[in-house]
Parts: sequence; C-alpha cells; structure tokens
Amino acid sequence: MERPDDVFRWPVRVYYEDTDAGGVVYHARYLNFCERARTEWLRARGWEQDALRDDHRLQFVVARVAVEYRRPARFNDALNVTCEVDCLRGASIDFVQRVEHSADSAVLCEVVARAVCVDSDTMRPKPIPEAILESFA
Repeated sequence: MERPDDVFRWPVRVYYEDTDAGGVVYHARYLNFCERARTEWLRARGWEQDALRDDHRLQFVVARVAVEYRRPARFNDALNVTCEVDCLRGASIDFVQRVEHSADSAVLCEVVARAVCVDSDTMRPKPIPEAILESFA
C-alpha cells in the first residue's frame, strides 16, 4: 500500500446532475468519481487507457467492487477521491478508494475495487506487462 503522503488524490466537484431528488449525491455517482480517479491515477503513471488498448491490446476492467457509504455529499461540495493500491497480482489490482470532503477530509464513502487486466480482443485475463507493473511501484 502507498504511504499516506503518497496517496493519489483527484479533486471532484458535485454538480446538480450528480444529486438525487433529496439533494444528495446519488449512490452510483460515487462509483463514477472513483472510476475517474483510477483513470487519472493510471494517467499520472504515464498510461492512457486508449493507448493501452490500441498499442498493448489490453484493458483494465472492474471485476469486483464493494462500497461503504458513511456520510452524504451535496450539490456544489468540493471532494477529493483517493486511489491506493492495496494488492497487486499478476493480472489484477485491488484498489482502496475514499471519497473525502475537501473542507475537513471527512470520509464520505469508501470503495474497494478489483481491476483485472484483460486482452482487449478476447476479454480474457492476461498478465499485466512488466513495464506497466514497474510504473505502479
């Protein structure tokens, strides 16, 4: 797992479209926020998802996700979404992610997600190439 000072953070603002009739963030939006943070985490390590698909014939797909909701976020809240590698295997990465309120760092939601490396043609699992693994260290 990454050290606390090395935790990847991605800022997110809550838009009206993210909220439900009660004025709070709709539960599924947290997964969207986390997906964006994982994409930006990958980009920060030098990998674009379209280039991985086109040049390396691989994609990372979510195989499992668990969500714990703690407090609601509301319209116009500034949030940070964290992304940490919990476990790295030959063909998969387990992430722990938190959606935090920017003002006080209160954890609003925690997500544990497993992304599996798959062949982009067959959609079958394949080992994560060494060069990509090295960039995750």
